[in-house]
Amino acid sequence: MRMSFGQEMRLAQKQVLAPRMIQSMEILQLPVMALEERIEEEIQNNETLELEETGQEGGTGDTQASNAADETVVSSRTVDEQPLIVDQEHANQADFERSYDWSAEYPDSDDDRSRPSASQIDQAGDRYLDVMANMAERPETLFHYLHEQLPNYELTPAEEQAADRIIHNLDVNGYLLLPLEELVDPEGPAGQLECLQKALRVVQSMDPPGVGARDLKECLLLQLTPDFPEAARLRRLVGDHLEDLAANRLPLIERRTGFSIEEIERLRDELHVLQPKPGAAFTVPLVPPVKPDVFADQMADGSWKVRLEDVNLPNLRISPTYREMLMASDTDPATRDYIKRKINSAQWLIDAIEQRRSTLLKTAQAIVDHQTRFFAEGPEAIEPLKMQQIADRIGMHVTTVSRAVDDKWLQTPRGLYPLRRFFVGGTMSADGEEVAWDAVRIKLQEIVQGEPKESPYSDDELVEELAKRGITVARRTVTKYRKAMKIPSSRQRRDWKIARGPRPAEP
Repeated sequence: MRMSFGQEMRLAQKQVLAPRMIQSMEILQLPVMALEERIEEEIQNNETLELEETGQEGGTGDTQASNAADETVVSSRTVDEQPLIVDQEHANQADFERSYDWSAEYPDSDDDRSRPSASQIDQAGDRYLDVMANMAERPETLFHYLHEQLPNYELTPAEEQAADRIIHNLDVNGYLLLPLEELVDPEGPAGQLECLQKALRVVQSMDPPGVGARDLKECLLLQLTPDFPEAARLRRLVGDHLEDLAANRLPLIERRTGFSIEEIERLRDELHVLQPKPGAAFTVPLVPPVKPDVFADQMADGSWKVRLEDVNLPNLRISPTYREMLMASDTDPATRDYIKRKINSAQWLIDAIEQRRSTLLKTAQAIVDHQTRFFAEGPEAIEPLKMQQIADRIGMHVTTVSRAVDDKWLQTPRGLYPLRRFFVGGTMSADGEEVAWDAVRIKLQEIVQGEPKESPYSDDELVEELAKRGITVARRTVTKYRKAMKIPSSRQRRDWKIARGPRPAEP
């Protein structure tokens, strides 16, 4: 059945909006550092997307703003609706003027004035040494640590080369996951496999213990040297029953080994001192830097204003050159279609970034407006807040709010906080007001710190103490938070304080 014109239009709109909506959601969810990387990647992959130049000589601010408005396409329209007209001669001239000034970087003149003086060279050298001295020392790698041990063994050049090849193929945990046969050079001399086998035994005898193992069982067995306590029993347990141990099939192990359940449990506990990943100690965990996406500043009247930290984001525009090529009558259809797709893709990115700015700004401002007491009085004054409340306040779907706050950080005078930190549940106080769970935890910590040392409060007494402060919670809630905060029970706290003894008298 043939579709009507209206149906065809609606279908076309769905086909256009679907990828645009997906991209908008992806861009919204990106933190500012990831967004910077995404923009750089898009510029490299899409030649119709370019950075907008600002502050060019020979024009006033009004003229530059006007030119930017003319050249930058920041709307939801696709290229079919855009007036793509540009002065090609001026565009080429601007591109030429923006080219790198090689003459300034590499002058042809031999004038001594262009050469650095001896004092300037010394100063530059001193600055370089200062920088090098203040750089963090690069941690030692497993590769270098093992190579430093090679001279301790009497190896032939071929064996040393084989050991080097094995060390090169260890993974970050110190395991050799490739079969030795795959390390043999097809064009090399005969006897390589035997040489590799001897080299592997050498590597496996190196520090850290267990390095060079092919699997977990071999890794543990390498660490169970004869001088290890109860090495024989442990080797039997690991060699024959490691899978049963992992599955907690202790009765089966008891029947097959004759060890009692108590012995098996004790031996299993001793295995915990072994290192299942020998190379892990040389792996420095990568902690990504946190960069605030939004800032909360207090105004003169006491109110709070949110601003975005996107000053490093480049201003994007559609390339005037490609816009002109799209409109040129001599552009062949295939090229025109390619340029059209690229420009539409660039336009979608520009729109998505603009939408991200608007959504993030409205979301963060609504959060700050709700949590004003937090910024004025501290974490104990945080208010209960649900995402649905913010969604209703700014007129957006709750999933949009969730994406907007995901992995976003807010810089405040009190510190740097993830935006999700401000969404907390709560309970009713004695006077009928909602109290955030974070405030309950802070009060609980204060009560425990100030309790009598001879008779710490039980969980029931903690409930009573919280009630005296206007917070009504159930006993199971107090127990849950106490354990989550790693606060021992009242008996454990009392025994611990008795073991510490009385504090010394004040001088």
